[in-house]
Parts: sequence; C-alpha cells; structure tokens
Amino acid sequence: MNTIKNKVLLITGGTGSFGTAVLNRFLETNHFKEIRIFSRDEKKQDDMRNLYKNNKIKYFIGDVRDYNSVDYAMKGVDYVFHAAALKQVPSCEFFPMQAVKTNVEGTQNVIRAAASNGVQKVICLSTDKAAYPINAMGISKAMMEKVAVAEARNLKNTVVCLTRYGNVMASRGSVIPLFLNQIENNEDITITDPNMTRFLMSLEEAVELVLFAFENGNPGDLFVNKAPAATIGNLAKAVLELKSAKNAVKIIGTRHGEKLYETLCTREEMMKAEDMGEFYRIPADNRDLNYAKYFSEGNQIETSIEDYNSHNTKREDVEGVKKLLKKLDLFQ
Repeated sequence: MNTIKNKVLLITGGTGSFGTAVLNRFLETNHFKEIRIFSRDEKKQDDMRNLYKNNKIKYFIGDVRDYNSVDYAMKGVDYVFHAAALKQVPSCEFFPMQAVKTNVEGTQNVIRAAASNGVQKVICLSTDKAAYPINAMGISKAMMEKVAVAEARNLKNTVVCLTRYGNVMASRGSVIPLFLNQIENNEDITITDPNMTRFLMSLEEAVELVLFAFENGNPGDLFVNKAPAATIGNLAKAVLELKSAKNAVKIIGTRHGEKLYETLCTREEMMKAEDMGEFYRIPADNRDLNYAKYFSEGNQIETSIEDYNSHNTKREDVEGVKKLLKKLDLFQ
C-alpha cells in the first residue's frame, strides 16, 4: 500500500460501521496524510472527534444528495471510499424515493465531484441485495452499480470500481446485536424464517475486500469476496449457546422485501467472472450502443453455470457459526 503514503482519503458515510473499521485500519498504518470523514450526522462526528483526538482526521458535515457539499469535501482528495447509503430494507420499502436520492443520485454526485477534483480512484460499496433485487434497497443499489459503471466508462483520469458484499456480522442494524439485546432483556429471540440463509462476513473482511479492489480495480470492475453462509436458525442457536442463554425462539415471518437467500454474483456475472482466489472480479461490460454488430457475435450461454448465492456457498453449521462469532468483539 505504498501508493497511499502522503495521500488524502475521503470516506463518505464515514461515521458508519464500515467507515469506522477502515479508519481504524489506516490509523494503524499511519500512512495517509489525511483522512476525511464525510457524513450528515454531527453527533457521530463529535463522538469520533472526542474518541480519536487525531489531527489527521478531518470532519466534513454534508450529504451526498447535495453536490456542493460533496464537491467542497473533495478538494485535494486522492482517493474515495464511498460507503454512504440507506441500507435498511424495511425503511427503504416504505420510502423508496429516499433510497433513490441517497443511493443512486448521491453516488453520481460523489463520482462526478471526484472526477472534477482530480481524484485518482473511487471505490463504491454495494450489497448482495443488488443481485436479482426484489426490494427497494436492493433495486437502488443495483442502479447505483449501473451508475458507477456508466460513469467509469467515460472518465479518463479517475478510476471507479465497486465491491459487493453480504451481511456484515454485528454491524449496526444487523440481527446479531438484536439477538444480544433480546437475551440481555430476557425476551424471546425473534427469527423471521429459520431456513433463511445469509452470507457471514466480518467488518475486517469487508475492509479487506475494499482494499483488494483499491489495489486491483480497473474502471467498472466489481469485486466480490467468497464468504460462507448460515441459516438464521443456526445463527440464533450459535448466539444462544455462546451466551449460555435459555431464551425461547419465536418465528415472526419475513419482513417487507426480504429474500429466502441472497445472491452475491448473478449467473450472468459468473459467466464472465475471474476467479482471484478469495475474490471474484467481474469486469464491466464495455460494449457501446451499436447493438447490431453484436447479434452475430453473441456468446453461447453456458447452461452449467450457477449464480453464487447463500444457498449454494459453503454452509456453516452451529459449531462453525460459533467459531466465526468468537472472532467478534461482542463475544470476546
């Protein structure tokens, strides 16, 4: 990571779970000249300011929906990690246009401000819900990916690439903190569907994915990490056993916009994916609008290729989930 020495990094949504994790990672290396935290939450920024007391960290109040505030924060920036987003599935279902304004229009603002200020590279963070999306959050993230790839095609001096990852264990709004809170309050553990599967990854693994994209990404590339999965039922059992808790388990049914399983790479993406060990790289489709010339040159569809989802990836049992959970600070 010698390329980051004496450089300036901007993290949008920098007060969130990912922003905090990547900030901690880079403060350990002490390479960046400056790290800018861009978000609209002054309370969380003040908390961070008081926690870190580090002059390398600069704080910018703003909203990705507001181009001028983004543009101002971009002055003198070398690299951008774009993590700002509306991420809660139910809230996006009820307020879909808010998801569009933040996740789609906000991403275009970030990329265009970066390009106009000479930023070298932008990494946009996406979600498994963007693959075969059925909910407003996933649809807005899928459109975010399309916007990022479209912008990447037309930029000469700024590289834009993407990462897509699944559920981050113990991140804000995820189910593990909910289970722990229910255990602490002696309440029933509420499960939507015990057979529902989700990818399991830590914040550290999410950071590693973004850093891999940072070092290896070409314009429009999408990077996905290979992650294990588990059923929600086994996840709940693992949490209960680790906490030696006897709380009853209550099945409440799926929430608005939830899938039985999540997909990290669609079948169409897997047809062109490059296996890079712990990661897949999906290159951008860089064909132009001259469709006619492709009718006679189309690729034959490979029928044996499947999508990469939380049902067909490595499935952890209760003991396997417990091993993953023990690595988290919440279970230390």
